[in-house]
Amino acid sequence: MEMITKMVMERPVVIYSKSSCCMSHTVKTLLCDFGANPAVHELDEVPRGREIEQALLRFGCSPAVPAIFIGGELVGGANEVMSLHLNGSLIPMLKQAGALWV
Repeated sequence: MEMITKMVMERPVVIYSKSSCCMSHTVKTLLCDFGANPAVHELDEVPRGREIEQALLRFGCSPAVPAIFIGGELVGGANEVMSLHLNGSLIPMLKQAGALWV
């Protein structure tokens, strides 16, 4: 858990993902299209990925990927991010976190 807490504080937007996950791809594309430039950690490609995945589950991410953190706070998975986008809350949240400057 400490490792995740440290990693999510390093950038305004952090995504834990797997390279083969279509929902992860969708969230990454959405955030990149906004210009958020998230830090992406592909758990199937990084050392200790399995350990990070288990920590995400303990953190409350279910399923473990995609797990999106904005401003150091867990937003949730793809459903939560899409809901925020559809209700108009996502862009203001990204601006507040310092991920967008416009």
